Order: sequence, then structure tokens, then C-alpha cells
Amino acid sequence: MKYFLLNKPYEVLTQFTDETGRATLKDFVPVPEIYPVGRLDYDSEGLVLLTDDKALQHRLSDPKFKIEKTYWVQMDGIPTEEALEELQRGVMIKNVKTAPAKARLLEEEPQVWERSKPIRFRKEIPTSWVEIKISQGMNRQVRRMTAAVGYPTLRLIRPAIGPLSLDELQPGEYRELTNEEVTELKRLTAGSSFGTGSRPRKTGGTTKNTGGRHYESRNNSSRKKRIDR
Repeated sequence: MKYFLLNKPYEVLTQFTDETGRATLKDFVPVPEIYPVGRLDYDSEGLVLLTDDKALQHRLSDPKFKIEKTYWVQMDGIPTEEALEELQRGVMIKNVKTAPAKARLLEEEPQVWERSKPIRFRKEIPTSWVEIKISQGMNRQVRRMTAAVGYPTLRLIRPAIGPLSLDELQPGEYRELTNEEVTELKRLTAGSSFGTGSRPRKTGGTTKNTGGRHYESRNNSSRKKRIDR
């Protein structure tokens, strides 16, 4: 079985083919017969899990396990306490109320990469960053939630899914999960609920791709090899 994490760049489809020629996962992960677990919008960035383990893929997508996804949201404006509380209670989206979310205003801007296309700024309205954690998977849910409370999303990054996080991965880079991370995912979907979104301990060797190059850590191999995209 194969298990990989990718930091999906902005304006990349969470699929391996596109008839219109847009960028897809195939442009960044040259590994055959793996598939994304869930989706991340074309205009969103961040962590995507890919695997050929169909059983685990199904369990991770099953809402009963409540695998929490963490998002950093750059908003148009600074949300009030009332707006954050509304997100925490759940908001109405087309006559459907979302499940309660965890939402907090970040005191400092997260240290993230520059986006390939800058966001639009308005001189008279400041922007802010909010961390939102949800376990649902409605279409464009986070964007629709922030719009519902009056603060449109300008930029959306997913830094974590459950215990998995991007750490140092830059846009377009990927790595292989450690055995410990795979074991933890299987444990979390074996019958117990999960929702901490904590960062994993660094254990074992990992694989990383940087700018089209595929690296193995020294825990796995001292060799470095290149795979052309």
C-alpha cells in the first residue's frame, strides 16, 4: 500500500486528469495508481492525502469518524466575537445548518508561502487570519461559512488533516507517510472518534519532493535520486 502527503498549490485540481489542460496532481506526484482522500478546491491550498488503500480512504471519508480538518482562512475584514461564535455554533447554508466548528482569530499571521496570484486588498478594509476546524465535507464549506457571517474568504490553506500536518512541505512538494502515521490513521478509523488536529511527532524516515525532485531521508537511504515531471 502507498500513502503520500502533498502540499497542493493554488489553482491545481485535486485529480489526475483534466480535459481543459489545467494543472492536476499528476504534475506534482509521479506515483501511479494513487487517489486523493476527499477534495481540496482548485483555488485552495494545502494538505492532500493520497493513497491506493481503498478501505482506509473510505473510512477517512466517513463522517462518523469525525476526522478533523484544520484550515487557515484569510478573511476580508476582522471578524467580531459574535461572528466567531456563530461559526462555532454552526451556520445556515442553503437551509442546512453546518455542524459546530472550532474557530479562533489568530493573533499572528501564519508563516506561509506567497501565493502564485496575490489576493485582492482594499485599502479601507484590513484582512485577518482565522483558524477553523471542521469534520464535515460540504462543497466549499469553509468559504460559504465565512461568507454567511459576513467575512468573505480571500485565501484558504489546509495545514492539517487529523494528526497529519504539512510541517516544512512547500507548494508542490510531497512525502511518503511513515509507518507510524499510517498505523495512527488506521487506529483512529477503527471505531473511535477523533478530533484533535494535533501535529504528529517526527518519527521514522520520510520521502520528500522539492521542485520536481524526489528525496529519501537518511533514515531510509543516503542516496538522492531525481524523477523528472
